[in-house]
Amino acid sequence: MLWIVAVAEMFVCWVAWSLAFIRPSREAAGRTEVTRAPSSKWGIVLVMVGFALLWAYVRPVGFRKSDLSLILSMVLGPPSVALVWAATRHLGKQWRYQAALRADHELIRTGPYAWIRHPIYTSMLGMVLATGLCWTWWPLFVASLIFFVAGTEIRVKAEDRLLAERFGETFVAYRTRVPAYLPFVR
Repeated sequence: MLWIVAVAEMFVCWVAWSLAFIRPSREAAGRTEVTRAPSSKWGIVLVMVGFALLWAYVRPVGFRKSDLSLILSMVLGPPSVALVWAATRHLGKQWRYQAALRADHELIRTGPYAWIRHPIYTSMLGMVLATGLCWTWWPLFVASLIFFVAGTEIRVKAEDRLLAERFGETFVAYRTRVPAYLPFVR
């Protein structure tokens, strides 16, 4: 029964997580990019491979998640959803699927951006962990995390490079003070 509740919560969390991007994508629609980081596409590809591994329904006979794993999954999902909603609310029209800046781009340092530079990636990591703990066989979960982190690192570096070029010392000071996407890890 706990597994059913955990899986149901996980699916609800993924739907709620995804809905957080509707408003920002509408606000960003039609705005012209000035600067792009093409290397971020490779990061997106690696993250997608990580998601594919995460959702793969490959399991040994008798596969079962422990109650502790399911409970941890249920604890991680809702805060990850809350974080993505707060992040997209503060980011608003600045949001882009691919790393890019517009002529009127602003450096957002409010809300969750005050304590983490890339809170959307933090929330994605939380959802990856919640899903892996609830759904994925451990070897695929580990592989998923490796691909996700590799892709996220590429995206963070690409976005940080764009922001440093645009905002100079202001961004460098922000980057020095605020961790990228793992709290307490610079």
